[in-house]
Amino acid sequence: MSKAAQTPEQSGDDGRSMLLTCYADTHGYRWHHVDLFVHDSRGRELDWVHWQVEKDGPEGADAATAKVEPTLRRTAAWQHGVSADGSEYWTAPAVWGP
Repeated sequence: MSKAAQTPEQSGDDGRSMLLTCYADTHGYRWHHVDLFVHDSRGRELDWVHWQVEKDGPEGADAATAKVEPTLRRTAAWQHGVSADGSEYWTAPAVWGP
C-alpha cells in the first residue's frame, strides 16, 4: 500500500490523521483483521493497532469496529486497492467522536 496515494482526513489540531485499513484474505493466511493507522501531518506512520474481524472486507471491518471501538467512525467511503502481491485491501479515513 502506498502511503503517498493515501489522503487520510486530519483529525486533530496537530495534523495527525487516522486511516482504517481492512483486507481480503487473498493468500489464505486466515488472519482476518482491520488496522487503524495514525499518521503525522507529513504522512509518516506514528502508530497502529488492529483487531480481528469475523468477515473480510469493508462490511466485516465496519461491524467489528462498531463493537470494538464504538466511538471511532469512518468519514468517507472505503477505497479499494490491490497491493504488489495481489492482495486486496480497502482504506477509509476515521475520527473519534459522534
